[in-house]
Amino acid sequence: MPAGFTDSSSTNHSMTGPFQLGGRKILVTGGNGFLGRHLVSRLLERGVTQGDLLVPTRAERDLLEMDACLAACEGRDVVFHLAARVGGIAFNLREPGRIFYENAVMNAQILEAARRCGVSRFIGIGSVCAYPKETPIPTREEHLYEGAPEESNLAYGLTKRMLHAQTLAYRRQFAFDGIYHLPANLYGPGDNFDPEDSHVIPALVRRFVEAAAAAASSVSVWGDGLSTREFLYVADCAEGIARAAELYDDETPLNLGGDAEIRVRDLASTIARLACFEGEIVWDASRPSGQRRRRYDSSRSIAILGPYATTSFEKGLAQTIAWYREHVRSRAVDG
Repeated sequence: MPAGFTDSSSTNHSMTGPFQLGGRKILVTGGNGFLGRHLVSRLLERGVTQGDLLVPTRAERDLLEMDACLAACEGRDVVFHLAARVGGIAFNLREPGRIFYENAVMNAQILEAARRCGVSRFIGIGSVCAYPKETPIPTREEHLYEGAPEESNLAYGLTKRMLHAQTLAYRRQFAFDGIYHLPANLYGPGDNFDPEDSHVIPALVRRFVEAAAAAASSVSVWGDGLSTREFLYVADCAEGIARAAELYDDETPLNLGGDAEIRVRDLASTIARLACFEGEIVWDASRPSGQRRRRYDSSRSIAILGPYATTSFEKGLAQTIAWYREHVRSRAVDG
């Protein structure tokens, strides 16, 4: 447990009563992105009206500019900060400077703008990449500062860790009501399927769906396939975030996980089967595999929020493949 951190084993982290989101003026940064669209849906289900929601695009509010951050936060009661410059391993290795600068600036400025504008509640979204490369398994919240992130995620992971550090500092100095969550790797409909910058599940979905359509004899996959990852269906993550905004108030980060650790080799085989690919999977061990193992301990979030990861992994993968075929591949074929 880092010095000065709340002892999560002996503290009640839930609020005395739910924080009602309906009727609040809410800003969702990154609300037009993968996770953001699902979160917006969850907020609307809770009685938040379209008129009370501000979901700006980057063109409308560039969070690299402080004036834009202040304009976005002005008159808002709640800020959900999801906006980030993010990509897969290839993007992380290619543009670490851009990743660090843009995320560090966006995070620092939107949180400071929220404080200056008198926002009542700030919900910051971190990443599994913020955890150390060498971390106990399953990983608990108190492990966050016990080492450096994995090398390919260093720039991104440190900026996500800094977002929690700033939230913690603002709670202690300004009594600013900020909370911070660490979702596991997300997947689902609406993900980024770009062949250069996508994460592991959308990258594999694209490769195997296209290979099946072309009746290809083989598909090459980065790494040796022995690393493990834990995945959380994106709509389930959005539900967890919305519940935490209502029920959680503490300086300690909160893991949001899906209890679905799987070897990348087995993940690839499952996606290939669901995509009806019948060829060979060729592993390119000369390519990076990333951090060797990831598995969350999400017991705290489940105890506080109740079960939120309710989508089975196989169902979530099938829905992701179906969405890719309908929304990405069909446009490419028609075009």
